[in-house]
Amino acid sequence: MSEDLHTISAGGIAATVKADGAELCSLKTGGGLELLWQAAPAWPRHAPWLFPIVGRLKNDQLQHRGRFYPMTQHGFARDMRFTWLQRSAEAFVLRLTDDETTRARYPFAFSLTLTYRITADALEMQIEIANRGAEELPASFGAHPAFNWPLLPGEPKESYRLIFAEPEPAPIRRLSGGLLREQPEPSPIEGRVLSLNEGLFVDDAIILDQLASRSVRLVGTKGPALELSWDNLHQLGLWSKPGDAPFLCIEPWRGFASPVNFDGEFANKPGLMYIAPGAAETLHCRIRVGSSD
Repeated sequence: MSEDLHTISAGGIAATVKADGAELCSLKTGGGLELLWQAAPAWPRHAPWLFPIVGRLKNDQLQHRGRFYPMTQHGFARDMRFTWLQRSAEAFVLRLTDDETTRARYPFAFSLTLTYRITADALEMQIEIANRGAEELPASFGAHPAFNWPLLPGEPKESYRLIFAEPEPAPIRRLSGGLLREQPEPSPIEGRVLSLNEGLFVDDAIILDQLASRSVRLVGTKGPALELSWDNLHQLGLWSKPGDAPFLCIEPWRGFASPVNFDGEFANKPGLMYIAPGAAETLHCRIRVGSSD
């Protein structure tokens, strides 16, 4: 059993996760079709976890009690090695705990525990963020999985659409320099459906900060389909790198980038969760594999 990678499988799917970042790096159908983006040069990641921030902070600095700490986009968890706590054929558990390295960037005591379980048609992920310190823990968390787009090789990208569980009439948000623009914009979603094309992402990510749905399906005219669902995650980001990069990121978040006009104490930043000393926050995310037919 590799110390770096572990694969779980059941029914018609198999998932592989690596200890670095606790990152999902493969999701295959029973027939061996890879559904996850394989970290090619256009974007050298698969499905990173975003913690303790989502997006950017102004000047890439976290301010706490008058001190400034370096904090780059999406936080540090995606670049740190997690510890395996449990591994079996159907599940595994990994954990990241604060240390001197993390406290130099984020002066809080925490543990981040990720549990992956597989069923016949879905990958279930539980996220537990625990406050191990004596003061309130302010944090954000996000999933950032990149799926092959198209899912079925050879299909046109424009044949795919996202179908939300609920109508999504609220305006969307966009970014400037990685920070949340002040003014919202009209949504490109028509009712429950977003027809996909590369032009959607010329102006960077689409951010739904008034999200009604708790699930969304990625479907084409044929071949596999994916349903991503979540609990206790309140926002959603959609992103693909402009320039015909063949992937689509569908990102449930608990939080978002700093607004362009915010540069105060981190604990006052919009979009945070607050975890009391000794308490924990539990989030869930699921990827279900089905068919577009």
